[in-house]
Amino acid sequence: MLTKYGLSPALRHLSIVTALLESNLAVVARSYPSVTFGIQAIRNLIFSLIVLRWTRKLFLQLIGRGLVGTAIETYRKIASYGFGLFLRIPAVRTKVQKEVRDVSVRLQEKLAPSGPSIIRYLDLPKKGWSEGAVLEELQDLATLDHTRWEDGRVSGAVYHGGDELCELQTKAFGKFTVANPIHPDVFPGVRKMEAEIVAMVLKLFNAPLDAAGATTSGGTESILMACLSARKRAFVENGITEPEMIMPETGHPAFRKAAQYFGFKLHLVASPAPSYQVDVTAVRRLINSNTALLVGSAPNFPHGIIDDIPSLSELAVKYRIPLHVDCCLGSFIVAFLEKSGFEALPFDFRCPGVTSISCDTHKYGFAPKGSSTVLYRTSTLRSYQYFVVPEWSGGVYASPSMAGSRPGALIAGCWASLMNVGEDGYIESCKAIVGTAKNIAHRIHEHAELEVIGNPLVSVVAFTSPNLDIYDIADAMTAKGWHLNSLQSPPAIHVAVTLPIVRAWEQFIRDLNAVVDEEKAKEKQRVAEGGRANGKNKGDSAALYGVAGSLPNKSIMVELSHVFLDTLYKA
Repeated sequence: MLTKYGLSPALRHLSIVTALLESNLAVVARSYPSVTFGIQAIRNLIFSLIVLRWTRKLFLQLIGRGLVGTAIETYRKIASYGFGLFLRIPAVRTKVQKEVRDVSVRLQEKLAPSGPSIIRYLDLPKKGWSEGAVLEELQDLATLDHTRWEDGRVSGAVYHGGDELCELQTKAFGKFTVANPIHPDVFPGVRKMEAEIVAMVLKLFNAPLDAAGATTSGGTESILMACLSARKRAFVENGITEPEMIMPETGHPAFRKAAQYFGFKLHLVASPAPSYQVDVTAVRRLINSNTALLVGSAPNFPHGIIDDIPSLSELAVKYRIPLHVDCCLGSFIVAFLEKSGFEALPFDFRCPGVTSISCDTHKYGFAPKGSSTVLYRTSTLRSYQYFVVPEWSGGVYASPSMAGSRPGALIAGCWASLMNVGEDGYIESCKAIVGTAKNIAHRIHEHAELEVIGNPLVSVVAFTSPNLDIYDIADAMTAKGWHLNSLQSPPAIHVAVTLPIVRAWEQFIRDLNAVVDEEKAKEKQRVAEGGRANGKNKGDSAALYGVAGSLPNKSIMVELSHVFLDTLYKA
């Protein structure tokens, strides 16, 4: 509860209110001595309520985390606070700011390069360009130097369904460029397509007959909507004003964003080796009368592991708490595992405690970027995400999700993709993608210097090294033209298989083997010279995560992230 001012805002406000009450009560007591006893009783009651409130919080903390877990959390908070004070020492702060500026310059050179060949357009043209001129510039922008996702060298990021599907999506865009679902009477075709998208995805996840859903702009919005629904349900049905969410530490950051946006108290639960599934026993200990939502992943982003959804479902049913399953990454792969003949774990609405699911149609559904779905077991749960203003002077305003106006063209592109690929196409892509992921995992298993994390069943394979610096391996793979995802806690790399990677996975394994052999030779040389490298000349991943993992306070990483985000808008 400590901040840089000493106490949290809540405690400061409480102390101010208490002081004012005591002052006013003292005035009344001097004026009316006969009521002194009553005033003293009120003061004692207020004090007792405050003590009771904080005693309950401490009790729930001890129940949820245990004595050892509470001590560890307290130590981490104290260490973080102490390191934060250290970072504010003028000399230290000056050095940190210099490093941040250096990073800013390097990022700008990498992401927003300048030079005589780069022409910047910072003002509207006095006279509009011709169609030919615009198309020529667009072609130049589309072919800027980049990591070759087209050659299968990028993990995830681009979920490409083929050139013919892209051409179909472009034609669908053209027919609905001006369409806006907020006006269903003006664009009835968009309304029909949107409803059909939701219906198709609901059936994929074995939803009951009274289930409902909505489209969104992506997985983050889908997750935000599910969390908002859970929060409003907790208040309306159970009177919960301080909602809490329990989620795996491997769960998508969108849940943390929802906690920040919507005022949840967030409990992160470990996903320990060897399964790397969320610790269901720890989840159960954290459940209390304020718990508004449980979370599981199918699969999670870092390791591609499907959590133990049936066990989470049992908890959800027992304690009557909503359970959201994040299938954004798995999407049309995890839904087709069984039909494609692969091992699968129960994860969808067939588990009775699952009340909502998020599924990205723009990932393995191959729809255009900016399309996702959020699904609910009942229409009542969906209604909790609605926003309605009945008294607005402009008329009654109602929107189903975060956005007001939405691009009908994206809905058309999504609908066209689902109809064009069809069930047979998704089964074939599932076989190719999951089959490739299993081939990659098998080859990594065979390598003495590498270790696959958990038992990935879908499209993501994460691996680490017991003997080598995995971030050095990541940087060496980057130097060979691969764009992989570096992970932390534990240090690892993952590759999210897409259709382009299906064609390039054997080259990936060859390059990975070569890199590991090179790093193994370097490690032998370091040992022969008397120790490991001191960190100089480290690559981006090794330098970033090597430092980040050792810091008890992550404020420097937050600053560097702000620098990165600022750089995105450098014109």
